[in-house]
Amino acid sequence: MTAYVYILECADGSYYVGSTRRDPDLRVTEHNLGVVDGYTRLRRPVRLLWARPHEQHTDAFAFERQIKKWSRAKKEALIAGDFERLKSLARKKGTA
Repeated sequence: MTAYVYILECADGSYYVGSTRRDPDLRVTEHNLGVVDGYTRLRRPVRLLWARPHEQHTDAFAFERQIKKWSRAKKEALIAGDFERLKSLARKKGTA
């Protein structure tokens, strides 16, 4: 079963990283309707910036946990698909 890791931009400009077994667009709708309790509920509306499929939910969940630890700059490089910048930021101490 396919699972997705996704990054949302919240109304306050912050990023939310999540994972789901559902279609990412459906999950965004759930966030915007307030069905998803937690961080995004008070920061609506949200919009999908990035999503990546994984074959296994365990892999998606592990990647979600990894991204949540990243700096904003690193998340933005991932969203932009700027893998050179992502590598550069990964090498800098304290920006993981």
